[in-house]
Amino acid sequence: MTTVQFPKDFKWGTATAAYQIEGAFDEDGRSASIWDTFAKTPGKVLNGDNGDVACDSYHRVDDDIRLLKELGVSVYRFSIAWPRVIPQGRGAVNPTGLDYYEELIDKLIANGIEPFVTLYHWDLPQTLQDEGGWENRATMDAFVQYAETVFRKFNGKVKRWITLNEPWCISILSNYLGAHAPGKQDMQAALDVAHHILVAHGLTVKRFRELGIEGEIGYAPNTEWRTAYSSSPEDVKAAQLRNGSFNEWFLSPVLKGEYPKLLTDWYESKGFKVKVEPGDMAIISQPIDFLGINYYTGSLIRHAAGNDLYDSEEISSSFAKTDFDWNIYADGFYHVLTWINETYGQIPIYITENGACYEAELQDGKINDEARISFLRDHIMALHRAIESGVPVKGYMVWSLMDNFEWAFGYSKPFGLVHVNFETLERTPKASYHWYNQLVAANQLEI
Repeated sequence: MTTVQFPKDFKWGTATAAYQIEGAFDEDGRSASIWDTFAKTPGKVLNGDNGDVACDSYHRVDDDIRLLKELGVSVYRFSIAWPRVIPQGRGAVNPTGLDYYEELIDKLIANGIEPFVTLYHWDLPQTLQDEGGWENRATMDAFVQYAETVFRKFNGKVKRWITLNEPWCISILSNYLGAHAPGKQDMQAALDVAHHILVAHGLTVKRFRELGIEGEIGYAPNTEWRTAYSSSPEDVKAAQLRNGSFNEWFLSPVLKGEYPKLLTDWYESKGFKVKVEPGDMAIISQPIDFLGINYYTGSLIRHAAGNDLYDSEEISSSFAKTDFDWNIYADGFYHVLTWINETYGQIPIYITENGACYEAELQDGKINDEARISFLRDHIMALHRAIESGVPVKGYMVWSLMDNFEWAFGYSKPFGLVHVNFETLERTPKASYHWYNQLVAANQLEI
């Protein structure tokens, strides 16, 4: 067995999101988000689970930071809950909500861990959804006010900011497929939301610059890699449409100032149109400092007329699966990263999410999750291949620090390096936690 070395200044970390871990859903002035509403709508979340308590991180800051400190990571990515900071979505600020994040940030810094902050990880205040949510352009201005509030509060303490997490999920998954809050099934609404959140991102970057906030700002789209099943023109086009709808649709507007023509033409042929107002694309394409990339899976794609919006079908039988039934496609990770570099140039990249769902039982106080270790090893090797190929990847964050509320699947899909007993809230590091600790300490991977 040999080893591969990572750059000396490479940042190793882990990630979480507010609604998935915090709990305290109605404490200290926090209002309801669209996920509070969605989770409590019968039939929307497996087993009727919700995030009312989750991992109770709101009350367990010291526990979480101890886990991070012992893990040895240098960065921790977490999100701020908009309804905790500005409960009505716009207007009055809730200082108690900001106090929670200030305590977390200060304690991270005191322990030598850099806070890597996401402004929006899906918890839109329900008050704004009642006004049309992200379909309403007024929500963009509310988001900028919220972002400015947080920027001003933590300027100098937080050096890296992410505006949006996974715009595909915010728009397509949540408003066309209906699997996430607010649960709509309307492709035109999804395209409207996709455009508006990108404009909101650009407006926020612009405000960040105007305020002279210290540090760097970017965003974190999720990516997947679709390989054509064959070299037939039909299969190639199907894969281009699927990659384009997932990757380029959310990367090209920000990094090139344009939507991919293949997709705009395709959507128009299906009766859908992107409603771009004058000046929108210039706002969306405000220069960013880094790109966050989330990657989990991919597949082979074959042409299948009428099967879905893209006349395509996934061929996944040749892939091993995680317990989420997602294909394990580490080579796709390499392909995504090298494609981004070739297409958009040498923008610094942080891997802001990568990980796997595996169920493993607690036995004699230990959890042996060798399958997760194997997944992480293969993907981190693919990441190293990308770095060796010239992709400027600056850091890597495992999803997730601990088992948590996994959105529409409730508490049934554990992604954590740390096991959480959701009855007692006891945290138990898994074998993968100890493996990752050793990798971080050595800054090298055995392959």
